[in-house]
Amino acid sequence: GAAAAAAATGAEGGAAAEPLVRIGHGYDIHRMADNGNKLTIGGVVVPFELGVEAHSDGDVVYHSIVDAILGSLSTQEDIGTIFPDNDPNWAGADSSVFMEEAYRRMVERGYRLGNCDVTLILQKPKVKDYKPLMRDNIVRLLRTTSDRVNVKARTHEKVDSVGECRALECHVVLTLERL
Repeated sequence: GAAAAAAATGAEGGAAAEPLVRIGHGYDIHRMADNGNKLTIGGVVVPFELGVEAHSDGDVVYHSIVDAILGSLSTQEDIGTIFPDNDPNWAGADSSVFMEEAYRRMVERGYRLGNCDVTLILQKPKVKDYKPLMRDNIVRLLRTTSDRVNVKARTHEKVDSVGECRALECHVVLTLERL
């Protein structure tokens, strides 16, 4: 009866218990331009003739991870509501600040990173040599271990704005585990 229903839903006394695992997906895209801005990806400044058009440093990896964490927590917030792109306080901001805030909210809710899978999509530059540094930065900021973070990159086969080197994008899927 009622006890079995409560056990099945995680409800206790009418209140839902936090799930053991939460899943989040994050996505970001930024235009690339010859505008004097740096190309920061996963906290690494990657040498390239183009930078990103963005209010902050435009780090698509960090932005995607932040949105994945917020989404997994079902906060009804995203990076743009917490760090609006019309707020001068965030102009040129280092996106590690956004990662720190997402981490704080994750821990405050009683979770840690279970797994983080990053897919970076860009035609150029090649980032093979920078992926280990990106992973190390994510591991450090989310206070986890390297076996819980994967960073992969692919081209867009010269198709659309990403393939024409006018943009870069990132998808992140992650799990959070209850502490």
